[in-house]
Amino acid sequence: MKILVPIKRVVDYNVKVRPKPDESGVDLNNVKMAMNPFCEIAIEEAVRLKEAGKAEEIIAVTVGSNLSQEQLRTALALGADRAILIETDVEVEPLGISKLLKSVVDKESPSLIILGKQAIDGDNNQTGQMLGALTGFSQATFASEVNLEGDSLSVTREIDGGLQTLDINLPAIVTSDLRLNEPRYASLPNIMKAKSKPLEVIPASDLGIDISPRLETLKVSLPATREAGVIVETVDELIDKLKNEAKVIS
Repeated sequence: MKILVPIKRVVDYNVKVRPKPDESGVDLNNVKMAMNPFCEIAIEEAVRLKEAGKAEEIIAVTVGSNLSQEQLRTALALGADRAILIETDVEVEPLGISKLLKSVVDKESPSLIILGKQAIDGDNNQTGQMLGALTGFSQATFASEVNLEGDSLSVTREIDGGLQTLDINLPAIVTSDLRLNEPRYASLPNIMKAKSKPLEVIPASDLGIDISPRLETLKVSLPATREAGVIVETVDELIDKLKNEAKVIS
């Protein structure tokens, strides 16, 4: 069985992002970049399935600039067998990414696609579902447990009311939630081996897909600074402030 794992290059989650001086976007100059945390979880789950003898090959794929090769090499160091970069300098939106991934799916014919439920930059939570619609594959989102038996996949997913278990048939798409697993660290020998693993670069323009942005960012700014709180001495003073200053009671 072949597993395809789409990943994304994002600002490292430990970094506090700042807007550009002209507020046209996020300032990425000299900012540490990393693989999206939910994508790390997806890679880990694919590697575990391979280690259990349920998969033969893991392919990591991403859409982005040439700099995204760094995150693909990380995926290779974590256990992926080969990688594909769909190269473009356009800031591609989820629908465009899904269409580009569909072209990879048509070429590679994976039985299972595992990807993060969302990226920590856009927080869209759309790509997995859109890819499912384009491919017609079965899908299970927000997975916290995955069990594969033959051509059947049992997925426990996290929902507002608790947990839901779905049994779906392959080929399928699964989006990983936070509690699916704990990703491993890449060992130094595996980091060195990753340098020699195949990484294919495909210009997005060669795929003949319209990935022009449909949205325009008007302004990116920091949230308003909150005023410092005060300590009141009595209940009467609290009520007075809520009534006359905050005006939340009458």
